[in-house]
Amino acid sequence: MRISMDLELKDTPGQLIHVLTPVSALGGNVLSIVHHHDKKTFRNTVPVYVIFDIEEHKLEELQEGLEKNGVTVVRIGKMRLRERAHILLIGHIIHTDLRQTIDTIDSTGFAEVQDLSLSMPAIDGPSSAIVTIMATGNEELKTSIALLKEIAERKDLLVIVPIDEGGLSGGQNNAG
Repeated sequence: MRISMDLELKDTPGQLIHVLTPVSALGGNVLSIVHHHDKKTFRNTVPVYVIFDIEEHKLEELQEGLEKNGVTVVRIGKMRLRERAHILLIGHIIHTDLRQTIDTIDSTGFAEVQDLSLSMPAIDGPSSAIVTIMATGNEELKTSIALLKEIAERKDLLVIVPIDEGGLSGGQNNAG
């Protein structure tokens, strides 16, 4: 399971090892760590944000290990949505009920529209949008992109899935 944690460390050299050692000892895999050394908390500690994969049943043991090492655990979050894709839509997006498109993706239970950036140069002209979809896994992400393509075809929208999205598009663009 993917976990995100907000932690606080003492402002002394070598403190990050107190985070990495318990994660590693329990077979976890650190994916990202952000160390805000220049932004002290009101307790004069250093905030750290870490994302890692670990078996869910080991989470309590990990928290105990961190606290034993003097690491303050501020927040633990389970990240249900793990895979992301950015898709470009072009056409009369607003006039074809954007809300219904978003609701259809969100209603799958395994994918959600997490972000939307819309450009509408003229009121009656075509618009473009970058849609960010998050899903529980790679197969679910592929399924949600296929669903978006089906919706776009019915609404006469062009869909462009970048090649760099983990091969999700297979290098193909879909015009609807």
